[in-house]
Amino acid sequence: MDFALLLLSLWALAGTASLQASGTTGSCPERLLGEERRRTCPRPCKADRDCGNKRQCLCDGQCGLSCVAPGRTCPWPLPPSDNSTARLLSPTHSFSALLEVRCNPGFALPNGLDATIRRCQGDRQWSGDEPICTGTESPTAHAAQTCPLPDEVINTFSIQGSAAIGTSIRYSCLSGADIVGSSENFCQDNQTWQYPHPICQKVYCLPPREVEQGYVVAVQKTEYEVGFDIHYLCKKNFLLDGPQKVTCLSNGSWSALPPYCRARCLIPAERSRVEIGGVKRWPFDVTDAMVPHGENVTFYCKHPHKQCSFSATQTCFDGKLRPSTCYLEPTWLQYKLFPHRLVSEIEACEPGDVE
Repeated sequence: MDFALLLLSLWALAGTASLQASGTTGSCPERLLGEERRRTCPRPCKADRDCGNKRQCLCDGQCGLSCVAPGRTCPWPLPPSDNSTARLLSPTHSFSALLEVRCNPGFALPNGLDATIRRCQGDRQWSGDEPICTGTESPTAHAAQTCPLPDEVINTFSIQGSAAIGTSIRYSCLSGADIVGSSENFCQDNQTWQYPHPICQKVYCLPPREVEQGYVVAVQKTEYEVGFDIHYLCKKNFLLDGPQKVTCLSNGSWSALPPYCRARCLIPAERSRVEIGGVKRWPFDVTDAMVPHGENVTFYCKHPHKQCSFSATQTCFDGKLRPSTCYLEPTWLQYKLFPHRLVSEIEACEPGDVE
């Protein structure tokens, strides 16, 4: 039992750290420790930007992805108890830290186990109810009141509920895989389980599609394990449009569709100034006379009846940028002989002059 509990503790600690590291991937698999009942939950979120400056979007047990202040701590040390001993399984007692409460010899928890794991939640409280260790008559009498849980089951599943006669338990795969078999079981009067213990079926993600003008930063495989990350990079002069990283989820799908690598656009003007990023510039003064994907370019058009100009904006999209329909490219003679009369250089129209 001690060896199985140690493995469960190490898994929970690694799983919690993994969830915090990917706090903004949008995934929060249900991996609960015991009875993590909550009265209140922090504000839900999908990414760090949904939270304030001092909070992050982290997986907070039963509450799922929530706005949490990771530096907050849970009470420690706990008040001493004659029937149990508490010790930290994490370096600190801050958010997501794990705490083991172990019953002293001769005592046990209501579910028949001699230890439980609690997690420091976003509400600064340890998960679950306060463990209460009560006296047992003898190991033989205790065993006669419960159904056995083999080590391979404890090491494979997170088990909620009680193994005592007349009660039920629920299984969830520690790996996040799908359960094959019944997810619930009932301890019968003859100390046997109503159904065979289920198994965890491995889940994989197929390779995502290739990205034109881009690179996949990952080991090439025919299938990827749950939790595996794939990173994307674009070739020079191309801009990443979409997620830079996707993760294999427990349902066999990727956390997002692959991105696109978008091309730059050539500025369709030569002899007129345009506005880029709020600054008027000659196209030949811009590097390669090109702008990146998503950049706005403002062209200057002449009023049909007045000696003034008004602006019209177009956006570069994956190598395509068309001038506004009202824009006319100055002739070479206009550009050379009368540069001060170019439409981009004359006075702007009054707001009421432009319909």
